[in-house]
Amino acid sequence: MSDLFWLSDAQMARLEPYFPKSHGKPRVDDRRVLSGIIFINRNGLRWRDAPKEYGPHKTLYNRWKRWSDKGIFAQMMVGLAAEQVEEKTVLI
Repeated sequence: MSDLFWLSDAQMARLEPYFPKSHGKPRVDDRRVLSGIIFINRNGLRWRDAPKEYGPHKTLYNRWKRWSDKGIFAQMMVGLAAEQVEEKTVLI
């Protein structure tokens, strides 16, 4: 699949302040996993249909579920929206 989505260095730098601290075992590559989660959501795919370049689909789902339950993604959206000078609605 040639149309894979990858977060840029600048995008990762904006997101990193919202990442939870790693406890114990280090997390797998954040860029790979978050890019995969975005790709899945953007294209309306099932987790098991994730391209292999993003790693195991179970890893993508587990990160999405864990961070969603903790409100991490919601905090990212609120924080990123607050950085904007102009008020606008952000949808995913």
